[in-house]
Amino acid sequence: MSTTGSVPVSLAEIARIAGVGRAAVSNWRRRHSSFPTRIGGTDVSPQFSLAEVEQWLRDNGKLDSIAGRELLWPRFEVLGSRDESGLAIAEAAHRMRSPRARSSRVKLSAEAERLAVEAAKLGRNEGARETFEFLLQRWLETHVRQLSTTPPPLAALMARIGFDVRVGRRDEGLTVLDPACGTGHLAAAAVQECASPGVRVLACERDPALAALASARLAFVGDDHDVRAEVATADSLREDPLAEVRADVVLCNPPFNERDWGYEELATDQRWTYGLPPRTEPELAWVQHLLARLEPGGAAVVVLPPAVASRKAGRRIRGSLLRTGALRAVVALPPGSAQPHSVSLQLWILRATSEGPGVASPGRHALLVDATRFARTGGRESGPSWEPLQAFVLSALQALDRSDAELPDGAVRVPLIDLLDDEVDVTPGRYTSVSTEPSGPELSTVWKEVGSTLTDLARWAESLSELEFDGDRPQTTVGVGDLVKACALSLRAGQQPLDGAVASGGNSVPLLTVADLLADGAPSGFVAVESAPVIVEKGDVVVAGVVRAFNAWVHEGPPTALGPQLHALRVDPAKLDAHFLAGCLRAPSNGRQAGTHASSSSRVDVRRLQVLQLPLAGQAAYAEVFRSLSNFETRLVGANGAGRKLVNDVSDLLAAGGLDV
Repeated sequence: MSTTGSVPVSLAEIARIAGVGRAAVSNWRRRHSSFPTRIGGTDVSPQFSLAEVEQWLRDNGKLDSIAGRELLWPRFEVLGSRDESGLAIAEAAHRMRSPRARSSRVKLSAEAERLAVEAAKLGRNEGARETFEFLLQRWLETHVRQLSTTPPPLAALMARIGFDVRVGRRDEGLTVLDPACGTGHLAAAAVQECASPGVRVLACERDPALAALASARLAFVGDDHDVRAEVATADSLREDPLAEVRADVVLCNPPFNERDWGYEELATDQRWTYGLPPRTEPELAWVQHLLARLEPGGAAVVVLPPAVASRKAGRRIRGSLLRTGALRAVVALPPGSAQPHSVSLQLWILRATSEGPGVASPGRHALLVDATRFARTGGRESGPSWEPLQAFVLSALQALDRSDAELPDGAVRVPLIDLLDDEVDVTPGRYTSVSTEPSGPELSTVWKEVGSTLTDLARWAESLSELEFDGDRPQTTVGVGDLVKACALSLRAGQQPLDGAVASGGNSVPLLTVADLLADGAPSGFVAVESAPVIVEKGDVVVAGVVRAFNAWVHEGPPTALGPQLHALRVDPAKLDAHFLAGCLRAPSNGRQAGTHASSSSRVDVRRLQVLQLPLAGQAAYAEVFRSLSNFETRLVGANGAGRKLVNDVSDLLAAGGLDV
C-alpha cells in the first residue's frame, strides 16, 4: 500500500502495525541504525514518518502477517477534521458495497477521496464489513471526548425492552425509529434483536458525518437481515423529516442538557400534548417527541439523566405522563452504563395508549426498578455487570402489565396516587429498597467464615512473630536512582493518557490512577493502548509516588496503564528479586525520607527510595517474608471488612426486633 507525505505515527502505533509490543519497537530503534529517525513529538513520545516506517518494516520482513488497515488508519487520523475523516470512512463504505461508484456522494478533499478509494479497495480484499467496523471503531476512539455513543450491551437491552413492552396487532413489517441516532448503535441493535421479518428501520441525525456513518453501518447490517433502512440528516426536534411516521418501537439516546433546543420556535408545537417543556427541560421535549411518533400500543425506550425524574420544572409534565399511562416504568442504571459514566442514568419506558381492542390501557401503577447495584465494585473491568443487569431488568419488566406477578428484589409497583404529589419524583431509589438482611442460617454461615478467617490470621501472626531481628548488624542501602544507572532496573513514570480514557474496546487496557488506589484499588476505566505512555506487565513493580497513597507492589494482573504519580520498575532478574524490591520500597520510613513537599501535593521522589544491598541469593529470604507480610495484611483488611458488615447486619436485625427471646 502506498502512503503519501510525512504522516506521523507513535511507537504504540508502530507496534500495532507490526503486531508486536511497544518494547519490541523500542528495541528495534536501539539496535538498528537504519530505523527511521524522529520527525516530531518529544523524547518521551517520539513520532516517525509512516512512509519511512512502512518501508523499514517491509525491508526487515516484519509485515508478513499484517492487515493493510493498520497502515491505512493513521492517514485518516491526520486529515485533522473529525467530520472530514468520518465522511471519508462513510464514503469508503459506500464504495465497498458499490464497486462501480465513480464519484463521491459528499464533498471531500482530494486526500480524503484518495483515502476512501484505497480503503474501499482494501475492504474488497480483506472484508468490507470488517474494514469499515475497524475504521469506525478507531474513529470513535479518537473522538471519544466529542461524541456520546450508546454501548452495545445497553443498546441491546433497550431494543429488547422495546420489542417486549410494545402491545400491537402486527408481528411482521415492524417499524423502528431512532430520531437522534448518532452512528447508529441503537438502530443496529434493534435489527439484531428483532425476530420479526421485514423490519423497517428509520433514523434521523443532525450531524452529517454521524448520519453518513450510521447509514453505512445499517447498510452492512441490512445485508445479514431482511431490513429496509433509511437515515435522514436533520434536527428531528426542529424540522422532523419523519413527522408522518408512526413506529412500533422508538429507541433514543438524545443529547443532554441542551439549552438551544428550539424552545421559542416550537412553543406552539402540537407534540406538546403533555405540557410545554420548560426551556431547561429539553429531555422532556424529546420524551413527548418520541410519544408523538408511536403507533397506539407502541413502546419507546429513552436514556435520560437522573435529574429529569425529579427536577421541579418538569413535575407538571411528569404528572401528565403518569396520569395518562404514557410513562410505564423507570429503570435506574448503574454508573458507567453510558456517557457520562459517573452518573446513574435512567431508562424511561413509554407506551402510547388509545382506546380499542388489543391496545394497553393506562395503569394505576408505575413500575420503578433500581438496578444500580449491578455496578462492578472490583476486578479489572469497568462499567456494569451486563449479563445479570440485563436479566434483572427484563425479569422486572415482565410484570409491567401483570399486577399479580411477583417482582424481583429492587423493583416495585408504586400507585399513581403516591407518585402524584407535590414533587412527582419518579426516581426509583426513593421507593425501592433492596433487602440485604441475611436470614438466621445465613448469619450462622457468615459467623463461621469470619471465625475461620480470624483463626487463619492467628496462625499467620504466630508464624510472623517467630521472626528474629538483629538491629546491630550494619546494612548498606542503595537508591533507586543508582540502581537505574547500574542497569539493575528500569524506571518509567506514568502519565495522563494522550487521548483520554475510553469505556471499552478491543484495543484497550485497564487504566490505574491514584484515585483508584484511594478507592478500592481496582482500575476504574480503560484507555486505548496507543494513548497509554506506560503499561506494566506481570512481574513489574508499581510504586505510588504520592504520600497519601504511598505503596509498592508486584503487579500480578493483566497489562495495565499507569496514570500520573504512578511508576513502573522492571528489574533485571539476574540482579534483583521483584518481591524483595517491592518490600523494601514500601516501608513507611522509606516513603517518609523520600517525601517532598515542594508542591501542594506531597510526593515521593522514587529515585531517592532506598533498597538493601544484598546478593541475589540473600534477597530470597527477605522476599519470602515480605510476601508473607503482604498476605497477612490482605487477610487482615478482608477480615476487617467482613467483620464490620457482620456487625452492621446483626445490628439491623436487632434494631428491627429480630432477637428470639
